[in-house]
Amino acid sequence: MIKTWRWFGKNDKITLSDLRQIGVEGIVTALHHIPNGEIWSPEEIFDLKQYVEAAGLKWSVVESLPVPESIKYAGPDRDNLIENYKISLANLGKAGIKTVCYNFMPVIDWIRTDLKRKQPDGTYTLYFDHIRFAYFDIYILKRKDAEKNYSPKTIEQVHALDKTITRQEKDELIHTIIVKTQGFVNGNIREGEQAPVAVFNRLLENYKGIDKQGLRENLNYFLEQVIPVAEESGVNLCIHPDDPPFAVLGLPRIVTGEADIEWLLNAVDNPHNGLTFCAGSLSAGIHNDVPKLAEKFASRTHFIHLRSTEILSNGDFMEASHMGGRGHLPELIRIFEKENRPIPMRVDHGPLMLTDIDKEYNPGYSFLGRMKALAEISGMMHIVEF
Repeated sequence: MIKTWRWFGKNDKITLSDLRQIGVEGIVTALHHIPNGEIWSPEEIFDLKQYVEAAGLKWSVVESLPVPESIKYAGPDRDNLIENYKISLANLGKAGIKTVCYNFMPVIDWIRTDLKRKQPDGTYTLYFDHIRFAYFDIYILKRKDAEKNYSPKTIEQVHALDKTITRQEKDELIHTIIVKTQGFVNGNIREGEQAPVAVFNRLLENYKGIDKQGLRENLNYFLEQVIPVAEESGVNLCIHPDDPPFAVLGLPRIVTGEADIEWLLNAVDNPHNGLTFCAGSLSAGIHNDVPKLAEKFASRTHFIHLRSTEILSNGDFMEASHMGGRGHLPELIRIFEKENRPIPMRVDHGPLMLTDIDKEYNPGYSFLGRMKALAEISGMMHIVEF
């Protein structure tokens, strides 16, 4: 596997020089300044590629070339947006960038309710609190019939929480779920939005009446048009699993586990239609046996995210150590090394620790925590190789 690192462009506080010094081999990045749906021009691609290469590194993976919402819910402009996507894919292929990660999650990308949950060792981790998320859905979004998606016990706990939660905690929940985890990854809502809840509810409305089958059909429509371009351009398009891998906010989720991944790969059975194997996302689903999934889908995996989660008895989950949790990363490394081909791998969501705690890095993307994780993963890789 190739050791890569997610880097957020020229304004990232972490420099390419920093990354080269710690053993990073390839860069995972995107043209974050280009609005979703617009064409990535050859000039823009070449400028960033040249910048990365001048630092002695390689632009290994695009993460992400975002799929606009209108493609996901089949809006009237989806065909034009798909054409733009095809042009961008072709331009990336011509520039020699051959791996493109994307997702098909409606409205909201990865979800956490707490971006700095303190651990006994003094580090901080990302956390998903099931009750607080249900509170957000029922009391803050006020989504119609939201209570039908939760158990009576959960509803009881949510009502109890409403008696104690503060205005500040509510505001933090809104900012964490709607803005902070979304804006820096080409999200639909960015920092500074004055009415994030209203905007978010309007986005949810676009999916009214779209169930799992409907979203699958929209993904299939997209793939049937873009995969031939990816094949012609020599680009591997690899979908990221849903995070978390279960239905949220009444929205369908269609990349949650074995059956979904199998459907996706068979829908357009072409090696350029592949998977980003995110051990963290998949391990957050109690239904997923992560090593089993790796064994089954290794041949169609073109990009790997190595992180791990732990699911607690109350249904909450949290980022775990890269040495532990449900991701079983040593076993995954053994499986993917057997592929005997260069697959880009990046460590993901390292702990917030030491002097990084107050540096305001993007959530999950601090420097020292990921450097620690990269060292751990490098050690595992070395043992497996020998």
